[in-house]
Amino acid sequence: MKIILSTTNPSKAEQIKAMFDHPDIEILTLTEAGIEGEAIEDGTTLEENALKKAVYARDNSTEEVWTMADDTGLFITTLEGKPGIHAARWAGDVSTDEITQHTLNQLEGKTDRTATFKTVVVLVSPDGRPISFSGEVNGTLAEAPKTKPQPKMPYSPLFSPEGTDKVWAEMTVEEENAISHRGKAFRQVVAFLKQQL
Repeated sequence: MKIILSTTNPSKAEQIKAMFDHPDIEILTLTEAGIEGEAIEDGTTLEENALKKAVYARDNSTEEVWTMADDTGLFITTLEGKPGIHAARWAGDVSTDEITQHTLNQLEGKTDRTATFKTVVVLVSPDGRPISFSGEVNGTLAEAPKTKPQPKMPYSPLFSPEGTDKVWAEMTVEEENAISHRGKAFRQVVAFLKQQL
């Protein structure tokens, strides 16, 4: 079974591929599938954006295959849920480090550092049927980066999930997948796809 993962983000692709450790399932990124460009994420919910990305991969693929995409939001309690679905773009078209710093600037002087990461995955079958899966994790945001961010992951040096002092960027892929919002959502996808084999 071949599945196109609608992303060009190397950190995300590494995490997700690690969860699909199955000899009969092959995951290809947009680049690996020979698909240029990316979907425009102008939806109003995580599910809408994930669907747009999965459909983009399907519409631009030369084969009839499964496609999937995820969209993740960061909901910071004291900022009334911001940046929410705009987590990747709320500081504008800037670097990963600049988004990290923008987040810290927004939280300056705030004592409540709690936040929730949410991920929605949309899987689109070869006949065009969408299926949704979701996962979330609560945690806190540090007052300064604890380490360098993962590529294109501006919150990875700041966010510690409940139950650990480590931030995402200090964890191995295996540690992160075991407890993360993305891990929770994609494990449901893996279970579903194994039933389809």
